[in-house]
Amino acid sequence: MTDVYLRRLSRWQAEQQRDVVADLHVTAYRGAAGAEYRDRQSFLNRFEQHVQRTDFDMVVADAAGLVGCAYGFRVARTGEWWSGFRDELPTEIEELTAAGRTFLLAELMVLPSQRRRGIATRLGERLLARLDADLVVAAVDRPGEGGRKTAAEETLRAWGWSKLGELDPRIASDVGPGSDAGADRETAAREVWIRRPLR
Repeated sequence: MTDVYLRRLSRWQAEQQRDVVADLHVTAYRGAAGAEYRDRQSFLNRFEQHVQRTDFDMVVADAAGLVGCAYGFRVARTGEWWSGFRDELPTEIEELTAAGRTFLLAELMVLPSQRRRGIATRLGERLLARLDADLVVAAVDRPGEGGRKTAAEETLRAWGWSKLGELDPRIASDVGPGSDAGADRETAAREVWIRRPLR
């Protein structure tokens, strides 16, 4: 098996790699057949906005080609990210966001052929290692029918994250790792998970 190397990309490098990252996204999430172009374009539109966000940070996994990626950014101080939160937002979380102390894990993806090798864990750890925030949040797809857990939910739980609540579908379309298809992402409510950074 080829060795996997992690490296951090600057904002400029991330923008230069956007097409390769979009290809990774399409392969990693394998949306509905025939929807690859729409899924890719939807990701590119989000990525273009995300890369401009405050404290954007990105780590990629390379093994003779890109095999994984994780990126995120600081949640806006205005609290707009939480506007679609369905439950009452705990005061502490509202205060951390208002103080600019909340970081969003916006994407975490690994090629199917490279999964179960610890790459996602390494990407997440590297991305959050030098983080200067007091709270990390992520939004993931809700469990499937019958309460079947998603891979993203299982991963976050294994990493010590906890579920906070749900985002309204109109807000959920712009945030978080673990979506399987662009079209579904725009209509489904998503779960919000939180974690304190490891120091």
